[in-house]
Amino acid sequence: MSTAARLVEHAWNEKLNNLGLTHAGVIAMEVLAVKGPISQVLLAQIVRVQAQTMGKTLARLESHGYIERSRSSSDRRSQIVSLSDAGSRVLETAERLEREVLRDSPVDADALRGELKILVRALSGQQASPEVHEIVAASGTSVLTGAEGRRMD
Repeated sequence: MSTAARLVEHAWNEKLNNLGLTHAGVIAMEVLAVKGPISQVLLAQIVRVQAQTMGKTLARLESHGYIERSRSSSDRRSQIVSLSDAGSRVLETAERLEREVLRDSPVDADALRGELKILVRALSGQQASPEVHEIVAASGTSVLTGAEGRRMD
């Protein structure tokens, strides 16, 4: 499964590169789409990466206009991250590209995606935080197959 996941992720990253995105960036944007504006620290916690790693991912997304960061009104040290309109549009494109990666494969991609969702929900039920449970339940895309315990670079 690990080899297949790496190969699919590599093929998807090649497609995403034309949009200025990576798989890691799409995961962050999917979380923002589900949760709405949240702190950068909480976003890093939800996808289980270090704050510094999340900062690099967000800097790239911000440079393309896909996210916006602002200082928290309650804690000036904290940054609040939100998905921009451009980010919402490119996220739809990224989700379409994800489906295209397996379009020509010899497996039923929809059936495989369904089985992977079941597996991720079961595994996240044992190990994940309440925030991750909420996102897994709400999401239908790559956050289901990539956010838990993955490096985002």
